Amino acid sequence: MRDEWENAHTDYTRPAQRPAPASLAESEGEWRRYLEGDTPNGWLIQHSAMTDALVSGRPMYLLHTTKDIAAIRTSGELHVSTGCLVGALYCSPLARQREGLRPHNLGAYLMQTKPNTTPVIFEVIPDAPIPTKGVDYLHLGAIHLRTYLRYQSFLTLAESDQLDHAVAAGLGAAAVFLDTALRNAAGRATAAPEFIDQLAAAVPAVPFLGYLYFEVLSEYLMLHSTTPETKNYAQAGELNNWLYKRLAFAAVDGMHQLFDLARFHPRHQQLVQLIEGVEPALAPGAAEYVRRRLSHLLARTALHPSQDAASVSFRGTDLSTLRHVAPGLIGQMVFREIRYMRRYKQLYHCFEKAKALEAWNYWNHEGIPTPFNGILPKGEIGIHPVYPRSAVRAWTAQQDNRGLLHPVQEVNAVLTPHLASWWAPPRNRSRKATTDPRITVDRSASLPARHLSIKGNSA
Repeated sequence: MRDEWENAHTDYTRPAQRPAPASLAESEGEWRRYLEGDTPNGWLIQHSAMTDALVSGRPMYLLHTTKDIAAIRTSGELHVSTGCLVGALYCSPLARQREGLRPHNLGAYLMQTKPNTTPVIFEVIPDAPIPTKGVDYLHLGAIHLRTYLRYQSFLTLAESDQLDHAVAAGLGAAAVFLDTALRNAAGRATAAPEFIDQLAAAVPAVPFLGYLYFEVLSEYLMLHSTTPETKNYAQAGELNNWLYKRLAFAAVDGMHQLFDLARFHPRHQQLVQLIEGVEPALAPGAAEYVRRRLSHLLARTALHPSQDAASVSFRGTDLSTLRHVAPGLIGQMVFREIRYMRRYKQLYHCFEKAKALEAWNYWNHEGIPTPFNGILPKGEIGIHPVYPRSAVRAWTAQQDNRGLLHPVQEVNAVLTPHLASWWAPPRNRSRKATTDPRITVDRSASLPARHLSIKGNSA
């Protein structure tokens, strides 16, 4: 169990040490050296303002936005959210300046696009320097699968059958692309336009691919961007979060209402147009970067380290076998299929609290009161609700005409190990086209529209 959580975290101060499948054309260490040393903004991976603040051991100041400040004051409690931080209060960093607290560009984005929220300043006083180990949700698949198998009895037999059928159908529909990606991870070079079109067609069958696709493009944009805006943020020690936000909203209608990366699947022509709309100079290299990087990450996040990426095939392989061969991918698919079930409102807490408890235990042992999203240290950071060795205070805040925040009134509320609710009324999902025109995947069930926090904030 501890090894799984260790593998789900990235320590940016140490060489890459995660076990990986055999036959990969490029290792995690080689990718890390490229991303850090050969991209314009790669130096921020180890030396961002946020990571420097973590290792300093000094008090950290974080921004949280909430629609429920009255409920927080009444209850005296703050609930945490799941998502990329597993079980933490979602925040972004604040830089302490003489004139006030300056929001990280991610926080500035949140405040600008969520005008009906109350900004809250948190002061976290750690007991020691905090390791720069970030949790990478793309590597949580094996944990998702183990949790599901442990608590599978919470589902009815019909629900279990429905879930197995949906996962098996999705794998069957996307098998050709999954095999193509693994061969590319092992050194084959599929033409980038063809690869992107196959990927786009496979996302509806295996929604996790949409998350990989988006995160790879976000990484590409943030590390390679050379716009004046990006350079200004880099001078402040920050990766530019506005880039991937613009990409997401341009790619998917209504993404600002439902940030669901299962709907992110632009084909090659649209991908080029999207990147041109964000930063034209980066458009020519985007597709080839996705081909190489996504293939590598899929092999590492999907397969068990004992496997050989050059020989694994998803075509004609039964689900029970794939649970051992590709536990990461099966876990990510199970995690997302449960969301489509009509009883998700009840099931959500059963499965997600179990994972949060394990994460909290791991962070306590590692000395992490403020976990962050470790795909890249881009500014998504949280507050661990049951860390026993740090002090936390909170104030409502006001923003001045220079964009700086100032504490106004202390909030007498405590972080609690309760998960904010995440559910929505049933919403029908139409039948989706897949890579195999003979196969369709039917998910006519409920989908959570957004995080709804009674006493906290959505992530």
